[in-house]
Amino acid sequence: MKASDRGKVDPFIVMDVMEAARAAEASGRHIIHMEVGQPSSPAPERARSALTRAMGDDALGYTVALGLPELREGIAKLYKDWYNLDLNPERVVVTPGSSGAFILAFTALFNAGDKVGLGEPGYPSYRQILKALNLTPVGLQTKPENRLQPVPSDIPDGLAGLITASPANPSGTMLDHAALQALIETCRAKDTSFIADEIYHGLQYEGRAVSALEVSDDIYVINSFSKYFSMTGWRVGWMVVPEDHIRIIERLAQNMFICPPHASQIAALAALDARDELDANLATYRTNRRLMLDELPKAGFDKIAPPDGAFYIYADISAYTNDSRAFAKKILDQAGVAVTPGMDFDPVRGHQTLRFSYARSTEDIREGLARLSRFMNDRQPQNISQKS
Repeated sequence: MKASDRGKVDPFIVMDVMEAARAAEASGRHIIHMEVGQPSSPAPERARSALTRAMGDDALGYTVALGLPELREGIAKLYKDWYNLDLNPERVVVTPGSSGAFILAFTALFNAGDKVGLGEPGYPSYRQILKALNLTPVGLQTKPENRLQPVPSDIPDGLAGLITASPANPSGTMLDHAALQALIETCRAKDTSFIADEIYHGLQYEGRAVSALEVSDDIYVINSFSKYFSMTGWRVGWMVVPEDHIRIIERLAQNMFICPPHASQIAALAALDARDELDANLATYRTNRRLMLDELPKAGFDKIAPPDGAFYIYADISAYTNDSRAFAKKILDQAGVAVTPGMDFDPVRGHQTLRFSYARSTEDIREGLARLSRFMNDRQPQNISQKS
């Protein structure tokens, strides 16, 4: 049977690393997971209890396409709590994870063949979803001096859209109000639609995260219950769209997804009131982050982006290898630590970078750092032209 060219997307390498780690564990090895961007904590207890009650009382059938009205209202209230914004709940669209939001946003905003800019390093699925929708991703090579975030001078003419992430995956760096304003104004002048990925909001360590909605309403903002709310597998996200795009998105959502999972929406609504439990998770990440920043440089991973938020460290390993995938495999095989090669995030420079996640227990992070230190103990920086 024939396959479309649109279906020929690259693999999500971190998922391959996860499978290799699973196979190692199945053989009896103990693996420390620093590869996956997933909290080790479960969904909040309040969320799980709410769903248990609902399963006894409700058929949990279809909801309206844009999501439960009370959940949309709760998300709008979150913007008041976090950013002091008065947000019309009708602009909030509940989606099947942030991935569903990307699909809806890209479909609503762009025509086949349009060029969409994204900073590199960046979340790899942006690129692959765009390709699958017959859109053209344009990688913008960000600079260390700009904290691996795009700046206005990086934005070429002819882009139909630009997507940013703050805090970013894999770097953890954030865009402040002035940086967001400069990017949004540049996009407006170039007739380029602006999409802000804010799924790591709530997980920040150096000041508060600024929402792009504090700068403009004429943009799309995407978020999720996966990260701060610790609900990755529940697949429930949201986006905020301009008022004149609500009906456009509603029609697409009706046909593409019918509705987000009802059960997940019930849990998400309760999770909005579980901030105390979730902030305790944040305290663990803060401890883990400090450990990572203290110990990784001692092990030899001393060229890192300054991680303001999320739960990642992105390290330049060009002194040790030109093949991050092979180097990550050695770390898994010899040290029992799963890490993600940077090729997922940057097809140009990612062969010389690794991403470390610290979204696990502090005990796991301590053990992982000890193993990494032993692994790196007999490795010396080498000629960059050599392979490790």
